[in-house]
Amino acid sequence: MKRIILYLFLITVFTQGCSKTKRPDRLWFYTYSSGDAKNEAMEATPASFLCLKPDGSYTRDFGKFDYGSWKLEKSALVLHSNTNQVIIFPIKNFFNNELQLVSAKETVLNFESQPNKFSSASDDPFSMENNQWRVPPTNKETDIQIKDRLRNHCRFNEVYFKWALDNELNSIDVRSTPSPIKIYANGFALKEFDDLPATWRSYFFDEEDCRKANNMIKNIFEKGLIGWVHTDNRYKMFMSAFQQLQEQLK
Repeated sequence: MKRIILYLFLITVFTQGCSKTKRPDRLWFYTYSSGDAKNEAMEATPASFLCLKPDGSYTRDFGKFDYGSWKLEKSALVLHSNTNQVIIFPIKNFFNNELQLVSAKETVLNFESQPNKFSSASDDPFSMENNQWRVPPTNKETDIQIKDRLRNHCRFNEVYFKWALDNELNSIDVRSTPSPIKIYANGFALKEFDDLPATWRSYFFDEEDCRKANNMIKNIFEKGLIGWVHTDNRYKMFMSAFQQLQEQLK
Protein backbone atom coordinates (compact mmCIF):
# COMPACT_ATOMS: atom_id res chain seq x y z
CA MET A 1 0.00 0.00 0.00
CA LYS A 2 2.83 2.40 0.85
CA ARG A 3 4.41 1.79 -2.54
CA ILE A 4 1.13 2.51 -4.30
CA ILE A 5 0.64 5.77 -2.35
CA LEU A 6 4.22 6.84 -3.08
CA TYR A 7 3.78 6.03 -6.76
CA LEU A 8 0.58 8.07 -6.94
CA PHE A 9 2.31 10.95 -5.14
CA LEU A 10 5.15 10.98 -7.65
CA ILE A 11 2.68 10.97 -10.54
CA THR A 12 0.85 13.94 -9.01
CA VAL A 13 4.05 15.94 -8.50
CA PHE A 14 5.25 15.20 -12.03
CA THR A 15 1.88 16.18 -13.52
CA GLN A 16 1.78 19.45 -11.58
CA GLY A 17 5.33 20.26 -12.69
CA CYS A 18 4.45 19.71 -16.33
CA SER A 19 1.23 21.72 -16.12
CA LYS A 20 3.18 24.74 -14.95
CA THR A 21 5.34 24.64 -18.06
CA LYS A 22 2.63 23.75 -20.54
CA ARG A 23 2.44 27.18 -22.14
CA PRO A 24 5.55 29.20 -23.00
CA ASP A 25 3.83 32.59 -22.66
CA ARG A 26 6.73 34.31 -20.96
CA LEU A 27 9.61 36.65 -21.60
CA TRP A 28 12.56 34.72 -22.99
CA PHE A 29 16.14 35.93 -23.34
CA TYR A 30 18.62 34.26 -25.65
CA THR A 31 21.61 32.71 -23.86
CA TYR A 32 23.60 30.63 -26.36
CA SER A 33 23.43 28.35 -29.40
CA SER A 34 24.05 24.62 -29.44
CA GLY A 35 25.36 22.72 -32.44
CA ASP A 36 26.85 24.17 -35.60
CA ALA A 37 25.95 27.87 -35.60
CA LYS A 38 28.45 28.93 -38.25
CA ASN A 39 25.78 29.56 -40.87
CA GLU A 40 23.21 30.99 -38.48
CA ALA A 41 22.25 34.45 -39.70
CA MET A 42 19.93 35.56 -36.94
CA GLU A 43 22.69 37.55 -35.18
CA ALA A 44 21.42 36.85 -31.69
CA THR A 45 22.99 38.74 -28.80
CA PRO A 46 22.53 38.74 -25.00
CA ALA A 47 19.87 41.44 -25.60
CA SER A 48 17.85 39.23 -28.00
CA PHE A 49 14.41 38.56 -26.57
CA LEU A 50 11.22 36.73 -27.39
CA CYS A 51 8.17 38.00 -25.51
CA LEU A 52 5.19 35.64 -25.81
CA LYS A 53 2.04 37.21 -24.37
CA PRO A 54 -0.89 35.21 -22.92
CA ASP A 55 -3.22 36.93 -25.41
CA GLY A 56 -1.39 35.27 -28.32
CA SER A 57 0.66 38.29 -29.40
CA TYR A 58 4.43 38.52 -29.42
CA THR A 59 7.37 40.85 -29.91
CA ARG A 60 10.93 39.72 -30.52
CA ASP A 61 14.33 40.91 -31.60
CA PHE A 62 16.67 38.31 -33.06
CA GLY A 63 18.90 40.87 -34.75
CA LYS A 64 15.77 42.31 -36.35
CA PHE A 65 12.59 43.41 -34.60
CA ASP A 66 9.22 41.97 -35.51
CA TYR A 67 5.86 41.34 -33.90
CA GLY A 68 2.62 39.50 -34.54
CA SER A 69 0.77 36.48 -33.16
CA TRP A 70 1.97 33.11 -31.90
CA LYS A 71 0.59 29.64 -31.25
CA LEU A 72 1.74 26.12 -30.44
CA GLU A 73 1.25 23.58 -33.18
CA LYS A 74 2.51 19.98 -33.15
CA SER A 75 5.40 20.58 -30.73
CA ALA A 76 6.44 23.74 -32.55
CA LEU A 77 6.23 27.46 -31.86
CA VAL A 78 4.60 29.14 -34.84
CA LEU A 79 5.00 32.91 -35.27
CA HIS A 80 2.81 34.88 -37.70
CA SER A 81 4.66 38.16 -38.12
CA ASN A 82 3.32 41.58 -39.06
CA THR A 83 5.01 41.14 -42.45
CA ASN A 84 2.83 38.09 -43.20
CA GLN A 85 5.72 35.70 -42.67
CA VAL A 86 5.23 32.42 -40.87
CA ILE A 87 8.23 31.36 -38.81
CA ILE A 88 8.25 27.85 -37.35
CA PHE A 89 10.54 26.88 -34.49
CA PRO A 90 10.37 23.20 -33.48
CA ILE A 91 10.60 22.97 -29.70
CA LYS A 92 13.42 20.67 -28.68
CA ASN A 93 13.02 21.18 -24.96
CA PHE A 94 10.80 23.21 -22.65
CA PHE A 95 11.08 22.72 -18.92
CA ASN A 96 10.78 25.17 -16.04
CA ASN A 97 12.60 28.36 -17.08
CA GLU A 98 14.48 26.94 -20.06
CA LEU A 99 13.40 26.80 -23.68
CA GLN A 100 15.23 25.32 -26.67
CA LEU A 101 14.08 26.20 -30.19
CA VAL A 102 15.45 24.76 -33.41
CA SER A 103 16.14 27.32 -36.13
CA ALA A 104 15.60 26.82 -39.86
CA LYS A 105 19.30 25.94 -40.14
CA GLU A 106 18.93 23.37 -37.35
CA THR A 107 20.83 25.35 -34.76
CA VAL A 108 19.48 24.89 -31.24
CA LEU A 109 18.73 28.29 -29.71
CA ASN A 110 18.73 28.32 -25.92
CA PHE A 111 16.57 30.74 -23.95
CA GLU A 112 15.95 31.44 -20.29
CA SER A 113 12.81 33.05 -18.93
CA GLN A 114 12.93 36.39 -17.14
CA PRO A 115 10.40 38.27 -14.96
CA ASN A 116 7.58 39.62 -17.11
CA LYS A 117 4.92 41.12 -14.87
CA PHE A 118 4.10 44.69 -15.87
CA SER A 119 1.30 47.00 -14.77
CA SER A 120 0.75 48.21 -18.35
CA ALA A 121 2.23 48.15 -21.85
CA SER A 122 3.72 51.57 -21.10
CA ASP A 123 5.87 50.05 -18.35
CA ASP A 124 6.85 47.03 -20.42
CA PRO A 125 10.23 47.54 -22.18
CA PHE A 126 9.37 44.70 -24.57
CA SER A 127 5.97 46.00 -25.69
CA MET A 128 5.21 47.40 -29.13
CA GLU A 129 4.63 50.79 -27.51
CA ASN A 130 8.22 51.00 -26.29
CA ASN A 131 9.84 49.53 -29.38
CA GLN A 132 8.58 51.79 -32.15
CA TRP A 133 12.16 53.05 -32.50
CA ARG A 134 13.14 49.63 -33.87
CA VAL A 135 10.62 49.79 -36.74
CA PRO A 136 12.25 51.32 -39.85
CA PRO A 137 10.22 54.02 -41.66
CA THR A 138 9.09 53.62 -45.25
CA ASN A 139 9.76 57.30 -46.06
CA LYS A 140 12.09 60.07 -44.96
CA GLU A 141 11.12 61.46 -41.58
CA THR A 142 10.63 65.02 -40.43
CA ASP A 143 12.69 66.42 -37.57
CA ILE A 144 9.72 65.89 -35.27
CA GLN A 145 9.43 62.24 -36.30
CA ILE A 146 13.15 61.69 -35.77
CA LYS A 147 12.87 63.24 -32.31
CA ASP A 148 9.91 60.97 -31.55
CA ARG A 149 12.00 57.96 -32.58
CA LEU A 150 14.81 59.06 -30.26
CA ARG A 151 12.41 59.74 -27.41
CA ASN A 152 10.91 56.27 -27.82
CA HIS A 153 14.42 54.80 -27.68
CA CYS A 154 15.08 56.70 -24.46
CA ARG A 155 11.74 55.55 -23.04
CA PHE A 156 12.70 51.94 -23.78
CA ASN A 157 15.93 52.42 -21.84
CA GLU A 158 14.15 54.08 -18.96
CA VAL A 159 11.67 51.23 -18.48
CA TYR A 160 14.39 48.65 -19.19
CA PHE A 161 16.33 49.89 -16.16
CA LYS A 162 13.12 50.14 -14.14
CA TRP A 163 12.36 46.51 -14.99
CA ALA A 164 15.79 45.54 -13.65
CA LEU A 165 15.27 47.67 -10.53
CA ASP A 166 11.78 46.34 -9.76
CA ASN A 167 12.87 42.73 -10.17
CA GLU A 168 16.14 43.22 -8.28
CA LEU A 169 18.22 41.85 -11.15
CA ASN A 170 21.92 41.75 -10.39
CA SER A 171 22.88 42.78 -13.91
CA ILE A 172 21.44 43.44 -17.35
CA ASP A 173 23.05 43.68 -20.78
CA VAL A 174 23.51 47.31 -21.86
CA ARG A 175 26.03 46.87 -24.67
CA SER A 176 24.20 44.64 -27.14
CA THR A 177 21.10 46.80 -27.64
CA PRO A 178 21.56 48.96 -30.80
CA SER A 179 22.01 52.54 -29.66
CA PRO A 180 23.94 55.76 -30.38
CA ILE A 181 24.62 55.97 -26.64
CA LYS A 182 27.43 54.08 -24.97
CA ILE A 183 26.70 53.29 -21.34
CA TYR A 184 29.48 53.20 -18.77
CA ALA A 185 29.44 52.26 -15.10
CA ASN A 186 29.08 55.89 -14.02
CA GLY A 187 27.56 57.66 -17.03
CA PHE A 188 27.10 57.58 -20.78
CA ALA A 189 28.47 59.18 -23.93
CA LEU A 190 27.43 59.65 -27.53
CA LYS A 191 29.12 57.35 -30.04
CA GLU A 192 30.90 58.85 -33.03
CA PHE A 193 28.79 58.66 -36.17
CA ASP A 194 31.21 56.26 -37.87
CA ASP A 195 31.02 53.96 -34.85
CA LEU A 196 27.24 53.59 -34.85
CA PRO A 197 26.02 49.97 -35.01
CA ALA A 198 24.74 48.87 -38.42
CA THR A 199 21.47 47.79 -36.82
CA TRP A 200 20.92 51.27 -35.37
CA ARG A 201 21.56 52.83 -38.79
CA SER A 202 18.98 50.47 -40.32
CA TYR A 203 16.25 52.05 -38.15
CA PHE A 204 16.44 55.24 -40.24
CA PHE A 205 15.31 55.83 -43.80
CA ASP A 206 18.76 56.98 -44.92
CA GLU A 207 22.14 58.18 -43.66
CA GLU A 208 20.99 61.79 -43.60
CA ASP A 209 18.19 61.05 -41.14
CA CYS A 210 20.53 58.94 -39.01
CA ARG A 211 23.05 61.78 -38.88
CA LYS A 212 20.29 64.23 -37.92
CA ALA A 213 19.38 61.99 -35.00
CA ASN A 214 22.97 61.88 -33.80
CA ASN A 215 23.29 65.67 -34.02
CA MET A 216 20.13 66.12 -31.95
CA ILE A 217 21.58 64.09 -29.10
CA LYS A 218 25.01 65.66 -29.55
CA ASN A 219 23.49 69.11 -29.11
CA ILE A 220 21.99 68.08 -25.76
CA PHE A 221 25.24 66.54 -24.56
CA GLU A 222 27.35 69.54 -25.58
CA LYS A 223 25.08 71.92 -23.68
CA GLY A 224 25.46 69.81 -20.53
CA LEU A 225 21.74 69.56 -20.00
CA ILE A 226 21.80 66.14 -18.31
CA GLY A 227 22.24 66.11 -14.53
CA TRP A 228 23.28 63.03 -12.58
CA VAL A 229 21.26 62.20 -9.47
CA HIS A 230 23.01 61.43 -6.20
CA THR A 231 22.43 57.72 -5.71
CA ASP A 232 24.49 54.56 -5.40
CA ASN A 233 21.90 52.66 -7.43
CA ARG A 234 22.98 52.67 -11.09
CA TYR A 235 19.54 51.62 -12.32
CA LYS A 236 18.00 54.73 -10.74
CA MET A 237 20.83 56.87 -12.10
CA PHE A 238 20.23 55.79 -15.70
CA MET A 239 16.45 55.93 -15.35
CA SER A 240 16.79 59.59 -14.41
CA ALA A 241 19.25 60.33 -17.22
CA PHE A 242 17.03 58.81 -19.90
CA GLN A 243 13.99 60.63 -18.49
CA GLN A 244 15.91 63.89 -18.86
CA LEU A 245 16.90 63.03 -22.42
CA GLN A 246 13.24 62.52 -23.29
CA GLU A 247 12.38 65.92 -21.87
CA GLN A 248 15.20 67.64 -23.79
CA LEU A 249 14.06 66.01 -27.03
CA LYS A 250 10.56 67.49 -26.82
